[in-house]
Amino acid sequence: AGRGHHVTLFDRSPVIGGQFNMAKQVPGKEEFYETIRYFTHQIKKLEHKLTLKLGAEASVGDLVGFDRVVLATGVTPRPLGNIPGHDHPKVLSYIDVLTRRRPVGPSVAVIGAGGIGFDVSEFLLHHADALPPPPPDALTAPSFPDKSTFLREWGINPDAMATRGGLMPGGEAAAGGEREIYLLQRKKGKLGAGLGRTTGWIHRASLKKGGVEMIGGVRYDSIDDSGLHITTKAGPRTLAVDCVVVCAGQISETALEAPLRALGVTPFLIGGAHLATELDAKRAIDQGSRLAAEIETARPEKVGDLVAPLGLAGWLFQKYTERKANK
Repeated sequence: AGRGHHVTLFDRSPVIGGQFNMAKQVPGKEEFYETIRYFTHQIKKLEHKLTLKLGAEASVGDLVGFDRVVLATGVTPRPLGNIPGHDHPKVLSYIDVLTRRRPVGPSVAVIGAGGIGFDVSEFLLHHADALPPPPPDALTAPSFPDKSTFLREWGINPDAMATRGGLMPGGEAAAGGEREIYLLQRKKGKLGAGLGRTTGWIHRASLKKGGVEMIGGVRYDSIDDSGLHITTKAGPRTLAVDCVVVCAGQISETALEAPLRALGVTPFLIGGAHLATELDAKRAIDQGSRLAAEIETARPEKVGDLVAPLGLAGWLFQKYTERKANK
């Protein structure tokens, strides 16, 4: 729309933002409110070129007749699979948790230690599920982390020059809480190896401080009334949990693609609809922006090429971190 095209934006939700509306509720990610506020402002600036159709799911018939069709339909949670008890009432998806659709008990196993697994663990560790959900159209966080609480939690002296290193003599505040959380992954090695390069260690430290038990190299055996049965290097173990939250990946939501192709319309797939790896808002926004910059000549089969140049230093660092994560 900013380049002069007339754009119609469909979304089944009554508000814009997609999965940002869940992510912004994770403690420490309140800045995502500002991302939604920014795009809300941009849409208002371009309202003469942009038509919003919110709160109604687009059908194939709605999309026929446009010069270009872009599917930014995101992802759906990957099912747990054929593990005995995968459909037990204890089993929840991360969407059930972050939308407060279903209650979560005091003892929880989180399956999947990617970005979503860490976010859900933070959400539950801080009992964010006990807070009322924000209004759907809220553009400002209802509250931000309290500075004094943060300093006390991490043992930081507000008067940085008063003590050596700016740290409190008594050290960090006692860790742990009322909720027992297990964060699990099938892969061996460090949990959260694929998190942000500069923030991953913070997330691991935060969960460790909160008493979250992180276990890698897990085989999921079954789920029943007594909890989640697993096998690790140390042998069989039963986690007597109230809930099992599945954060084990996503599947691209592309239900509209085949019917559109059948009618001769080849859509562009971007973001999670194009590649359902770890949810990556930066990659999705970047891909959408690059497509918009060349929408007149872009080809749907080349959408995967719409990425920022990595550069030699970035490529080397990526190979180094991948190699380290796989050790």
